[in-house]
Amino acid sequence: MRSWNTSAQKDLRRLLNEWDPIGVADDVQDEYDCLIGPLFRKLHGGADRAEIGEFLRHELEDHFGLPSSRPPEAFATRVIAWWTAPDAIDGVDRR
Repeated sequence: MRSWNTSAQKDLRRLLNEWDPIGVADDVQDEYDCLIGPLFRKLHGGADRAEIGEFLRHELEDHFGLPSSRPPEAFATRVIAWWTAPDAIDGVDRR
């Protein structure tokens, strides 16, 4: 499990920007920063793929006002894999 630190925040920002569900990350690097804190809390609390996927879907539709062109459940799986990676130390994926 990762700890809340600058490196982990940057890693999660990178993952969110790679997912880029509303297609703006090339122009606005911090567009999804509002999701970082809530995602960390959910991951730390043991949220599963369905819970994280539902959170992301809600944020995309209600906060951003746009439907996602990319399914949030697939990204939820990726984020959980990143969070639980056994070779991650202090937020750095050592793979």
